[in-house]
Amino acid sequence: MKNIRNSSIVGMQCIRCERDYAFDDFFEGCPACLAEGWPASLKVRYGRFSGQLSMDTVHNWLAYPGPCLGEGHTPLVDFPGLADEAGVAGLLVKNEAANPTGSHKDRMSALIVQRAREAGAPTLAVASSGNAGTSVAAYAAHAGLGCVVVTMPGMSPNWRRACEMHGARLVATPTPDERWMLVAQKARSGEWYPVTNYMIPAVGSNPIGIDGFRAIALELFLQTKNRSVTDIVVPTSRGDLLWGIAQGFVDLREAGLIRAIPRVHAVEPFARIKRALEEGDYRNIYDGKSAMVSLGGSTVTFQAVDGIRKTGGSAIPVDEQDVLRDQEVLAQNGLYTELSSAAALTAARSIGLTGDAKSRTIVCIATSHGYKEFQQYREPIELYLQNGGKTEI
Repeated sequence: MKNIRNSSIVGMQCIRCERDYAFDDFFEGCPACLAEGWPASLKVRYGRFSGQLSMDTVHNWLAYPGPCLGEGHTPLVDFPGLADEAGVAGLLVKNEAANPTGSHKDRMSALIVQRAREAGAPTLAVASSGNAGTSVAAYAAHAGLGCVVVTMPGMSPNWRRACEMHGARLVATPTPDERWMLVAQKARSGEWYPVTNYMIPAVGSNPIGIDGFRAIALELFLQTKNRSVTDIVVPTSRGDLLWGIAQGFVDLREAGLIRAIPRVHAVEPFARIKRALEEGDYRNIYDGKSAMVSLGGSTVTFQAVDGIRKTGGSAIPVDEQDVLRDQEVLAQNGLYTELSSAAALTAARSIGLTGDAKSRTIVCIATSHGYKEFQQYREPIELYLQNGGKTEI
């Protein structure tokens, strides 16, 4: 694997105060905003974008060209029947489960391993009990780097086995906050190169990794040239994915490729980002529990707020029972997603209740497939016997 940093990069920039910095690792966000008590992440700043944009050249618009394991170029699937049911002009699903480890996290991991190698960091660390841990473990193995996944004792056996198979070291802490404390300690000592957030108030994941999510917007632009997409619905925890998609569309506008930016909406399991937008302070703690584990957490980031505001989007809390039904609806339409991904369809239905719904074409981001989840089976399997009888197992 070659580490070739994009020659168009001119530095880093705070997404809140817009201070400019040299290209470097900023695990704790903008130093100036942190000192002021308003932590915020940074973005990779480009002087220009490299060449023409096509599916073959999307990676030239990212911090490090790739791909590493074949990530990206994920399918966009049209569901006209679901669009009619939701009362909107169009409903499409960007299926990020088609990435190598089955989730959107691969786009982040591909850039992280290249940056870590360039920085001379031997060991990556990720606080995760799911998709991020599996993805970073796989990409670290491919790049010849060590990986520590700091998880919880109740980690799904499916995710646990994947991390172990990739050679990652698993470390569990009793609480989510203690995961962040451990990663913070090891990152500040220089032992681990952190991939995910460890700050309270939260900042977000490694900004160089988040740069990889911009590619989703670039691909959507190429995949929907004959359609006017008005809304992007993104399952959201701390806003890494949402901000990356929003920034990708901003970049497309600045490059003169589009005039209007789709509204980017955050889907959440309880009112967290929605309340932060209303209250004007993203640093508060918002308690809530949900079976949508990939969308868990009590914190909000500035990047989530920024991605919504810069696109005119919104935060849409969804009811868990509605999401469970929509997970089944998607599966019966051929797409079996993680519960957290199905939440995007539930949110799209709420957009369908607006007055101008018939003019809106929505893209739902399906972040991961359902095969990784720890399953509770609803129905027994009928076992047919040679003598003509049958039983259940």
